[in-house]
Amino acid sequence: MRRGSALISGKESSVRSEAGLVQSGFLEAGMEEGELTQKCREVCVKLGLETLASEVDVRWNGRMRSSAGRASWPKARIELNPRLLEISDAEVLRTLWHELAHLVALSRAGRKRIAPHGREWRKACADLGIPGERATHRLELPSRKLKRRWKYRCPGCGWKVERVRRIARKQVACGSCCREAGGGFRKEYVLVEERIE
Repeated sequence: MRRGSALISGKESSVRSEAGLVQSGFLEAGMEEGELTQKCREVCVKLGLETLASEVDVRWNGRMRSSAGRASWPKARIELNPRLLEISDAEVLRTLWHELAHLVALSRAGRKRIAPHGREWRKACADLGIPGERATHRLELPSRKLKRRWKYRCPGCGWKVERVRRIARKQVACGSCCREAGGGFRKEYVLVEERIE
């Protein structure tokens, strides 16, 4: 494969729409944020989504750990995990199309609520040249393991839960025990807090 061509599921990527067909090479690997944004805008125009084209913005987000990308609506922002660059150029482009499909689907839906990976998203994927795109990926992105520092125990039933963060409220009671005792907050079932060392 020559550098600059995008592979998606073993086929060169393309964007299909009523406005025409944009062949592979439309997106080149290793592009900067501004270039990725511009290419997404061009695709949106070809799909007849001028409003989305004027708003879409692509950014690398170094804080992302285990997810490959994220699309934010109505900001029309796509955030990509920079670690995708370590996997492959093709994966960067595939993730970009995946996230752009979310924005395309939401833009077309208007005020109507739609499922994140539902019928509208699948149609947008097909229009972007990635028919059959899966909702999730199996990428080798490390997930962050945080040490749990707080343990809470119910004095009534003995139920335990460990948490990374401390519960912000002063008193939280065991829901099961409170319901069994007739409902409402019961002080005798307030969770006991312990710090885990």
